[in-house]
Parts: sequence; structure tokens; C-alpha cells
Amino acid sequence: MKVSLKKVAQFSVLSSLLVLAACGGGGEQATGEKEGQAAGGGVITADIGVISYISGPGAAYGEAITSGLKLAQKEINAKGDVEINLLIEDSAGKQDQALTAAQKLMNSENVTAIIGPTLSTEMNVVGPEADLNGVPIMGTSTTAEGIPQLGEYVFRNSIPEALAIPASMTKAIEKYGAKKVAILYGNDDVFTKSGFDTMKKAAEDMDLEILTIETFQKGQSDYNAQLTKIKGMNPDLILASALYNEGAVIMDQARKMGIDVPFVGGNGFNSPEVIKIAGDAANGLIVATPWYGEKDDSKVKEFVSKFEEEYGKKPDQFAAQAYDALYIYAEALKNAGEADRDAFRDALAQVKDFNGILGNFSFDDEGDVVMDPTVLIIEDGQFKEFN
Repeated sequence: MKVSLKKVAQFSVLSSLLVLAACGGGGEQATGEKEGQAAGGGVITADIGVISYISGPGAAYGEAITSGLKLAQKEINAKGDVEINLLIEDSAGKQDQALTAAQKLMNSENVTAIIGPTLSTEMNVVGPEADLNGVPIMGTSTTAEGIPQLGEYVFRNSIPEALAIPASMTKAIEKYGAKKVAILYGNDDVFTKSGFDTMKKAAEDMDLEILTIETFQKGQSDYNAQLTKIKGMNPDLILASALYNEGAVIMDQARKMGIDVPFVGGNGFNSPEVIKIAGDAANGLIVATPWYGEKDDSKVKEFVSKFEEEYGKKPDQFAAQAYDALYIYAEALKNAGEADRDAFRDALAQVKDFNGILGNFSFDDEGDVVMDPTVLIIEDGQFKEFN
């Protein structure tokens, strides 16, 4: 453990950020009054910072994440063992804004740990800063390769692309006897680039013929050139690493061009927004996820029911991962016995066989995920288990 070094680094960085904190805008404080790190009667009280993609083109991710966190917070606090106060900051999906939000949260001695940010690109700048300051941080949607390796205070409970993508590709190959693939990915984002790297390596390991590799950028609206080339090569599958906005448009344009082969998507496709935007064109999309809302499991059914009652819609993967994340934090707080950052970090690292709505979950030695994904396909406008 790097306690003494962390404390020195924390003091130095916090001193330099006093002006930033004084001038920063107020974040959203979710239900519950702000208190000290411990309350009477054995209740452990902790402020947990949240950095989420609340505004901008990917706001559906942030909305789902904060909704899942607030529902878990409500339930956890009602049980009485732990009192969690959420301090929510908007990153708008931008690295600089995420870093500013993180520095503001870390500047508060009462903040025990942070959840978020949403994107791997954001975590790549926030994670090292949190590690430098000895602030535990956990991504609930950061699936790019190398995230937990950013530091010993950096964790995630989201299944990495390196685990999810090969699982979905294997199922698709078995089902359709695929031998030839085309790859399409966003080359200006760490998350989608990491997904591509995993897809390419998996395709090579599975002896698939890669017919072409096509790229695009965030916010792009016309994919005619890339899809025309792909159509002419007649692949058995299209591997696509994209966020839901671009991914949905790609599928819509592909279907309109007469491309009817299945798509295997990265984690960014795991959102009902894909169906909302692409409509019937989303049918045939295959993804691997830790979350399946139709699973015959009492915990899953109870969560879905409570979420629908609270928010008027079904939870997606991002809501579910955030929900479990706060319960994992609550368990770590109880095991630590206090809201001290270093004690919490060590207790968090020891979480094993946590039985959440996502299934049986553990951290490995690097703070990464140990669990099995579920492969889904969109059929008739709904995610279903892919068998």
C-alpha cells in the first residue's frame, strides 16, 4: 500500500487546487445530507463522488448510470449499515471536463471514493490523477484495455471488451459458420479504438479472413463510402466498434443499402438507444454483456420492477452496472469499517464472489473483472439471449 506517498502527493495536489475548487460550479448532491466520515450507532457515512456523461450526445449513458446509482443509494441507506451521499458532476463526455470534475471531488477530504467517469477516454486522464492522490475510483462503463492498470487505486466492474467481444464473436461464428468479416470502427476515440484492437486480434486468433478495415469519426452522419465497399466484399459478419449514436446510424444505412448480414458490436452498442434510433435496422446486432434484464433471476426481476417504478422505463446495462457498483462500494465500506480512502481501497480490492444483479462478481489482482458475459442478439426490436 502506498499510504505515506499518497498522503504527501494528496496534500501537494490538493493545495494547488484550492483556487480551482473555490471557483468550480456546484455539483448535484443526491438525496441525503452531507455528514462526516462516520456517524453514531456504528453507521459508516461516506461521500462518494460521481463523474458522469450527463449532457451532450452520449447523455443516455449518464442518465442510466446516475439513475442506477440513485436507486442503489436509496436502498443502501434504508438498510442502515452504511450512509452514502452522492456528489454528482457532469463530464459531458470530455476529458478536460472530467478531469476538472475529478479534481474538484478529490479536493474534498470528505470524498472517500469516486465512481466514473463514463468513457474510457475520460478515465485515461482521470484514473492516473486519482491514483496519484490515493483516491479509489471505479468505472462502471469503462471497457477499454488497460483501465485497471492505470493504478492500484483504479478499478472497474464493467466487463472489458477483451472479454466481451471474443465471446460474442465465438457465438456468431458458431451460429452462422462465418469465415469472412469486415471491420468498421471509430478511430478518434480510445474506447472504440480499443474495441477494434480486440476485434482484429480475435478475428486473427479465430482464423477469420478480414476483408477490409474501415474507419469513421464521432458525429459522422454519412457512411456510404465505407458500407459500399463492405457490401461489395460480401462478408459473413460485420464487426463494428462504435458508440450507440454512430452505431445505430451505421446499421440503419447498411440495411437500407441491402446489407443484411449480422453485426457484432462492441460495448457501446449495449443500449436500448440503438433500437430507438435504428428501429428494425437494429435487428441482427449481437453483443456480449453482463446484463440481461429478462433473466429468470429473483434479484434481476426485483431490480427491473423497482427501476421501472422509479423511472418509468426498463434499466439498461449501464444502469445495472452502476447499481451493482454502489452495492460493491457499500460492501467495501462495511468491510473497511471506516470511510478512510486507503482502508476503503484495500477492502475494495478484496471483494470476491459478490452476488449482484449482474451475477457472481470478483476483482482480480489488478482490479479488473472476473465474471462470465451473456451474449445477446436484437430480434423483433428487443434484446434476447443468443443461442
